[in-house]
Amino acid sequence: MSTAKKDYKRITVKSLVEMKSQNQKISMLTAYDYTMAKIVDSAGVDVILVGDSASNVMAGHETTLPITLDQMIYHASSVVRAVDRALVVVDLPFGSYQSDPKEALRSAIRIMKESGGHAVKLEGGKEVKESIKKILNAGIPVMGHLGLTPQSIYKFGTYTVRAKEEEEAIKLREEAKFLEKIGCFAIVLEKVPAKLAQEVAKSISIPVIGIGAGNGVDGQVLVIHDLLGMTHEFNPRFLRRYMNLYEEMGGAISQYVKDVKSVDFPNENEQY
Repeated sequence: MSTAKKDYKRITVKSLVEMKSQNQKISMLTAYDYTMAKIVDSAGVDVILVGDSASNVMAGHETTLPITLDQMIYHASSVVRAVDRALVVVDLPFGSYQSDPKEALRSAIRIMKESGGHAVKLEGGKEVKESIKKILNAGIPVMGHLGLTPQSIYKFGTYTVRAKEEEEAIKLREEAKFLEKIGCFAIVLEKVPAKLAQEVAKSISIPVIGIGAGNGVDGQVLVIHDLLGMTHEFNPRFLRRYMNLYEEMGGAISQYVKDVKSVDFPNENEQY
């Protein structure tokens, strides 16, 4: 029996669970500043992730590890001011939740109070359960993240696909059910086999958002700079570039430089 698709004027964590129950796919993109967030939100994206990927695309770091809680709050504040419809989820950065549940709660409270974000996301399963419980008990929604967890890159040693072997696949299934059980409202699955990701999505009632996890999950997320082709070194199989802004922006800027040097800009119509 088909279910009518609901048109949400404002996305909440409840909306996402409803969307899954209605087989309505969830769109999610990153944003880190006011201008980009305004565009992303106006285009109808359901969830905006203020990701710790800002460490890479905004600050030029090799990994997500260096970004601080203060910096995440700055980016999240800029995004929240732009958004009318999307749910804004903010990554808890490396070091702000892993070792001490009380520190995890303090970090999450700072994000919610100082940025106005709607939820937080953190990486891991049972090893961070006390941190997740502490945050949830304070009434703060939590999105989980399993599979490839970039904050653990030095542990894995590579950004390769996770859970290809059965032992790790079994653990991933268990961790997803565990995160659902303790109260996470959704889970991101990163770089896992499509068949496994689909199995996980079907086995739990909360939405599973994939990145490099096939199309059998409940939604997709990409980094906005990758989608728009503003980056050009990063070429994973899961990435579809919808534009090539790296070349287009470079061409426009080069033309500006030529026009300035040739005194073509500004012309008579562009001055007072």
